[in-house]
This record gives sequence, C-alpha cells and structure tokens, in this order.
Amino acid sequence: MSKGNVTVLGINGHIGHHAARAFVEAGYAVTGFGRSNRHPIAGVAFMQGDAASLHDLQAAIADADIVFNALNLQYDQWDKGRAEAQLATVIAAMGSSGKTLMYPGNVYNYAATDRRITPTLPQHPQTPRGAIRVRQEAMLVAASKAGKFQTIILRAGDFYAPNNVGDWYDQAIMMEARKGKIYHMADLKIGHAWAYLPDLGRAFVVLADQRKSLDAFENFHFSGHYVTNGALMDAIMKATPVPLKVAPLPWIFLQAMGLANGPIREIVKMRYLWNNPIELVDPRLDAILGADFGTPFEVAVADTVRPFLTQKAAA
Repeated sequence: MSKGNVTVLGINGHIGHHAARAFVEAGYAVTGFGRSNRHPIAGVAFMQGDAASLHDLQAAIADADIVFNALNLQYDQWDKGRAEAQLATVIAAMGSSGKTLMYPGNVYNYAATDRRITPTLPQHPQTPRGAIRVRQEAMLVAASKAGKFQTIILRAGDFYAPNNVGDWYDQAIMMEARKGKIYHMADLKIGHAWAYLPDLGRAFVVLADQRKSLDAFENFHFSGHYVTNGALMDAIMKATPVPLKVAPLPWIFLQAMGLANGPIREIVKMRYLWNNPIELVDPRLDAILGADFGTPFEVAVADTVRPFLTQKAAA
C-alpha cells in the first residue's frame, strides 16, 4: 500500500532524480514531471509537460499529496523576474489545496561573512542571485502562512553523486582525471558544505513522513558533509589506485570563458562561496534524522569519483 502520492516537478534534474528514487524506495507512488523522460526510474510514472504552463502543472499535481519542486532555470536566466515568475506559476498551481510543497534551498540567501548558518539566522544575500532566492522563499512563506499549502524547505550545500553531469565534480574537480590531475576550488584549509544526493533525497523523505506534525512553513538545514578542500582532495586520492596530481582550479580561464558563456559567467560570480567557510547547522533536523543517518564522507566521495577513475583506467 502506497504511503501517498508524490509529484516531482523537474524529474530530470540532479535533486529531482534522487528525490524521486528515495520516495519510490520509501513506498510512495511517484510521478515525474518534465519536458522529456531522459532518465527513467523504475517505479516512477512520467508525465510530460511544460513548467511554464499553469494547466500542465495543475494536471501534474492534481492527485499529489506532496509536490517536490525541483524546477530550476538555466543558471544565467534567473534575472528579469523570470525565477520568481516560474515559482509563482507553481504557487498558483498549488492553489489552496492544503498539499505539501517540498523545496530544495541553498546558501545563496546568506552573506559571505556568515560562518555557521542556522535556520533562524537572518538572511542577508551577498549577490543579486541570493536576493532572488530570498524573494522566492518569501513567496512561499506568504502562501503557507495564508493557509494555502504547507511548505518544507530543506537547505543544503553543493550537490554531488555518482554519474552526475554538470556539477562541480564533473565540470571542475575531476575534469582532467584522465590526465592524472584533479583540482581544488580554493585554499585547502577552507571548509565547504557538500550534500550527497542519495542522503539528501532520503532526508526529504523523512520530513515528508513527518509532515503532519510540522508547521505550515518549515525551514531545515541539511548539514551533509562540511569538510575542507584539502580533506576532499585526500578522499579522492584515497579512492584511486593511480597517482593524481593536485592543483588549484584556474579560475582565470573560467573568467575568460564567461565572456562568451552566460552560465559560466554567472558561476564565476559565486566564487565567494568557495573562498569563505560557510557551514549549515541544524540540531533539530539532526535529531529528526537520527544518529549515523548519512553516508560516510569517504564512501560517498569514492562512489562519486569511481566512474571518472574507471574511465581513466579504461583509457
């Protein structure tokens, strides 16, 4: 017997894909919504549609008890009110349904000088992109406080998982693993917040299971793996049977590429997140998830980098 119906909006994205897998494994009936079914998941029904269409969204979530919003615009298309407009369409589709909306948050909402970010810490965004995220979350607060639906935000650090395409491992850290080189993003002593996606997906499930005991609006922080860049390099080296050279990422090349590439240009603007040790902290969520909830860091890193190293060995 199903534990409830879940619709994942943006099923092809990193977090959408892993959340869908976690909900299926936990016994929920899951429908994935997107333009195409690029990455089919066993046990997930697929509904094709356009996220800009209110009609399509309403149809996708009609039978859902939980709506997981993994929709995200291309990185250089958040401005001019487009990101807020996308979320406004989701809010309109939710209506006054009383459903639960689950929303992946990030650390953009906070200042570079913030070090330990708790759910109650005042939000002072460092960049225009952060200000967009603050406005989006304010929209969700307003709708939930008005009694239209429940919102559960789970904020996390940078995503990583095996076989992801287009993340920091794929595009930067491991991009020259075949040549025997890996890159660290900033000073080796600086800490960084990471979220292993299989763990994050399961954390959303735990909160979904307890949604009826939660308030109309909830903001949780997923601690994930907070480690230094040096510790990450050590974990990667430990996971590979071949020697790898460690080097700093040549950001100047990314800056040059950004002159002609919009997404890369916007990514470079967020470099402050690497140069400042920003840690997510939430004792309340830690207690809900329980001790030893997540995958050990070295295991998660080994699973993530293994495909890159397998490719190197084959080459």
